[in-house]
Amino acid sequence: MGRVTLNDVSARAGVSRATASLVVRGSTRISPATTERVRAAMAELGYVYDRRAAMLRGSRSMTIGVVVPEIRNPYLSEMIMSVEQTLHDEGFTVLVGHSHDQAEREFEVLSTMLERHVDGILLQPAQDLTVEQVDRYTKPTDTPLVMLMRYLTDGDNFVGPDNELAGVLLGRHLQTLGARSVTLVGGPRTSSARRQRVAGLRAALGPEIEFDSGEATATPTNYTDVGERAMAHIFDQGRLPDVVVGYSDVVAMGMYAEIYRRGLTPGRDVAVAGFDDIPMASWLAPPLTSVASWPERVGKAAAELLLARIADDSAPPVRVELEPALRLRASTLSWGKRSRD
Repeated sequence: MGRVTLNDVSARAGVSRATASLVVRGSTRISPATTERVRAAMAELGYVYDRRAAMLRGSRSMTIGVVVPEIRNPYLSEMIMSVEQTLHDEGFTVLVGHSHDQAEREFEVLSTMLERHVDGILLQPAQDLTVEQVDRYTKPTDTPLVMLMRYLTDGDNFVGPDNELAGVLLGRHLQTLGARSVTLVGGPRTSSARRQRVAGLRAALGPEIEFDSGEATATPTNYTDVGERAMAHIFDQGRLPDVVVGYSDVVAMGMYAEIYRRGLTPGRDVAVAGFDDIPMASWLAPPLTSVASWPERVGKAAAELLLARIADDSAPPVRVELEPALRLRASTLSWGKRSRD
C-alpha cells in the first residue's frame, strides 16, 4: 500500500475529509465518538499527520504570539491559560513573551514573533507604546492583531473588562461607606485601563469626596513592591485617607504589608479595595473587596476574536468589554460599619 492519506482515513472512519482534518488538528468541535473513530482509523492505517506540509499548503504556521507585561501576575497567568486552551482546541500553538511593561523590550518580542511568521498576535501594549510603533511591525506583514486589557486607539480590535464601569461600581460602594477621602495606588501611567478606572471612580465618588488618583507606576519589576512603596509614601505624607484603592489586587497585597508594618490593620484603620478579584483576594486577612474582571472570559473572548480576524481580517474592528462585578468583603465593610457606629 502506498502512503496513507487523509482521504484514506476519512473513508475508513466513515466521515468527511473536513471532519477528519479537524480531528487531526486537535479541534474540539468534533464529538468524542467521531474523534475516537477517526483516531482509530489513523492508528489502523498508520497515518501520520504531516504538520509541516499542512503549514506550507495553508501558508500558516499554526502559531499565535501573546505579549503581556509580566507573567507573575495571577490575573494575567489565568488569562494566558485561557487563551492557550482556546487556541489549542483549534490546533494552534501559543508563544508567550513578556515586555516588563517596556516599549523597547516589546519591540524585540514582537519582531521575534513576526520573524517566526505567527498567524496572529494578542498584545497587551506596554505603557508608552505608540500606534506608529505597533504598525511598524504588524502592517508590513498584515498580521492580525487584537489588543488585550489595554488599547491604544478606539479603532483597535480589543478585548478586556469594562474598566470605567469597574471604577463606577467601586466608587458607588465607597460612597455608601461614608468615606470622605479616597486615594488610588499604582497602575501604568499611560494605560487606557488606568484612565478608565480613574474616570469611573471620579464619576461615582462625586465632588463631595476628595479623590486623589495617586502616582502611577513607571516600569515596575514587581507590582507588590509598588503597593508597599506607594503606601509608605502615603504614610510619610502624614495624612492617611479613609480609603486606599490598589490599581490591582497584587498592588493591594503590597499595601496590606505596609499597613501592617506601620502597626495598623486594613479594614479597621483604613479601608482597602482593589481590582481583578484574583483568588488570593479572598484569602487575605481581612478578605479584600475587589472588582472581578474575569481573566478566563477575557482570554477566551480574545482568542476567539483573533481566530475570527485570522479567518477574515477585512471586517470592521470589534471592541469587546466584559461587564465586571463588585465583590464586597471585610476590607471595606468592616471600616464602613465602624465609621457609622
